[in-house]
Amino acid sequence: MHTFKALGLPEKLIHSILDAGYTTPTPVQAQTIPIALDGVDLIGCAQTGTGKTAAFVLPMLSRMMASPRKGRPVRALVVAPTRELALQVEEAVRAYGKHTRFRSLAIFGGVGIHPQLNSLRRGVDIVVATPGRLLDHLNRGSLDLSNVEFLVLDEADRMLDMGFLPDIRKVVAAVPRRRQTLLFSATMPPQIHALAKTIMNRPEMIEIGHRRNPAETVNQHVCMVSQTQKMDLLVHLLQSETMDNVLIFSRTKYRADRIKRKLGQRGFSATVLHSNRSQNQRQRALSGFKSGQFQIMVATDIAARGIDVDSISHVINFDTPNQAEDYIHRIGRTGRALTTGDAITFVSADEVGQLKQIERHTGKRLAPRQLDGFELAVDTGAPKREHSRGSRSYGGSGRGNGGRRRR
Repeated sequence: MHTFKALGLPEKLIHSILDAGYTTPTPVQAQTIPIALDGVDLIGCAQTGTGKTAAFVLPMLSRMMASPRKGRPVRALVVAPTRELALQVEEAVRAYGKHTRFRSLAIFGGVGIHPQLNSLRRGVDIVVATPGRLLDHLNRGSLDLSNVEFLVLDEADRMLDMGFLPDIRKVVAAVPRRRQTLLFSATMPPQIHALAKTIMNRPEMIEIGHRRNPAETVNQHVCMVSQTQKMDLLVHLLQSETMDNVLIFSRTKYRADRIKRKLGQRGFSATVLHSNRSQNQRQRALSGFKSGQFQIMVATDIAARGIDVDSISHVINFDTPNQAEDYIHRIGRTGRALTTGDAITFVSADEVGQLKQIERHTGKRLAPRQLDGFELAVDTGAPKREHSRGSRSYGGSGRGNGGRRRR
């Protein structure tokens, strides 16, 4: 069995890791950290929830500790696609580096730039940034990247999906050619390979698991249900099953607000996360969800990647995602840190096409769940199954009790 000490990390970092409650490295950490410690460029491909953040933060800190520098030039730059992820990576840098003297700073848009300018003037060793605000600072001349030794691109596939490729190339042009580059991604589309060829020096690639399949630690089910019954089905599941932290995905911001409001009316503790909320509102929502102040968070796909909450017991896709990749990233929010989670996807008649696309992409039939009073006459191509007593088949009309569970 691997230990963090056996990977070659210094004692100060091991103390921080133990303080954070981790004792054994995950497979991606065990395979990537020794390579990164050798200064080699690295591509790490692994599903969400497998510990990729520590896989690049720990060797980065270790190598910086081994070669101290005078003053506080920016020595490490981590680029992330979203504000939430940038904040969480910077939080991990502070947690793992708490026994060092390194200063770190998260840079992102949606908040005032002056506090960031003040921090940069005082000097920071590590910057974690989103591409847009990072380029703002470069254009202002407030950020000097000429001393960067470590460049990390986190969730690289997501950055490409969001159209950040031109920004990434500008950032790469601003850092020294002699550097170590680490690229981490949940998937490895051809565009990532093409990018790696142009910005990396003979990188080694570590791939954990089959990148087309969701995490094996997630139990996946579908519920066939009409659009008008989805809210009643959601309430039924929340009331009848043991669920700790629940992440609910909605297709639109308006719908997410509506679900959160309806849950509040039913007495549930819920918050909401989407791009129409201010940065302070988003941070409060996320911290409240992580601390247990809210049992439920309703979110759009902005939350599908980068939300690092180990204790999410259930992901519920209130709306079936349009893209199979979005499905994989959504359900990757549960079953993290080698725990087991549950993902339940609500599928209405007009969403069967998306379900079939997900099943083709993952190569797996999603197991149907049948709940009394919530049925939909849809042929998904799945084999028919025995029904437990008191439950009706999906072929039923679902009208017998108005769509609500029997009491």
